[in-house]
Amino acid sequence: MRRVRVRLRARREEYEITIGSGTLARLGEAARRALAAHARRVFLISNQKVFDLYGARATESLRSEGFATEVLLIGDGERYKSLATLRRALDAFHGAGLERGDAVLALGGGVVGDLAGFAAAVYLRGLAFLQVPTTLLAQVDSSVGGKVAVNTDAGKNLVGAFHHPRAVLIDTDTLHTLPRRELTAGWCESVKQGAAGCRALFDETREFLRAGPTGETARRSQKLAQLIAAQVAFKASIVSGDEREDVSRTDSRSRRILNFGHTTAHAIEAVTRYRRFRHGEAVGHGMLVAGEISKRLGLLGASELELLREAVGLCGRLPRADDLDESEILARVVHDKKAVAGRVKWVLLEAVGRARVVDGGEITQRVLRASLRAGLRRVSTNRE
Repeated sequence: MRRVRVRLRARREEYEITIGSGTLARLGEAARRALAAHARRVFLISNQKVFDLYGARATESLRSEGFATEVLLIGDGERYKSLATLRRALDAFHGAGLERGDAVLALGGGVVGDLAGFAAAVYLRGLAFLQVPTTLLAQVDSSVGGKVAVNTDAGKNLVGAFHHPRAVLIDTDTLHTLPRRELTAGWCESVKQGAAGCRALFDETREFLRAGPTGETARRSQKLAQLIAAQVAFKASIVSGDEREDVSRTDSRSRRILNFGHTTAHAIEAVTRYRRFRHGEAVGHGMLVAGEISKRLGLLGASELELLREAVGLCGRLPRADDLDESEILARVVHDKKAVAGRVKWVLLEAVGRARVVDGGEITQRVLRASLRAGLRRVSTNRE
């Protein structure tokens, strides 16, 4: 069992992330520790696939600690992280008679976590929130840091808030039931974190992937838990120092570096109406586009770009992206939500493990189009 604490310095608060095998059986205990003593109800949001696998175990553990439970199941996929689904959740909260002392629990991947967290943030001006991430991407990235949101037709995560969970419980056993694509998506986000801010983490992730697919041996499972804990600790350190992603910061410890690969990723997700890519798969393509821009601007050496390409290839096969309309992607990029004073801010690389925020005005259309073509072509992989 490994534990990581996320310290929110500005508000002098913190919460604990627990990582290990079989932790789901201790959900009730974790909820009782994290919530107010008078908390009596937990409203669980999940999807059918995840709930069929883990719902009974989760609700049984909660009820063993005296919590009454309610359940809402939402659709599976990015297109369900929507205002329509948010309204369903809020109506369900009202129908269940949730009060300020009650809590919302997300059991699932990033879509469930973002949707449930945002619903918790806005209902009754804020309910307590617990995260039980069951996908690799959610475990290493989206469950940590308090960003919650829904998508709109205009773009990804345009309506959201910062609403931190009271606790995060990561059961690594849930990874054994994931489809290959979900693992690929999670590994892409893992590569992203190391590439953007920690060369040692990047190398540790790459070596784990080189050793082969996630196995079931005890030694392999221990290494996986150790790597997930390292990923979580890295993100926690960034969040602690820049909780709300200060737009005035461009330093190497800014939370903005975690957007590496996301400018293109959000664009191609929107262009395909959130139906072709898992989020992490889109980030895989986005990292390669950002790497190509970095090379063309003279920031990143060719050997470093090849190292990045190798790591992305080790994550697994990405859905095709080279057939997408270039002009449509660029139109989406212009409206990226990370823009400041009307200018897109790209997270690029000076080296693997060291990111740099660059004003979009420094990137010519010629460089951008060439980088899109190169970055979105099919990535060779030995993990197909």
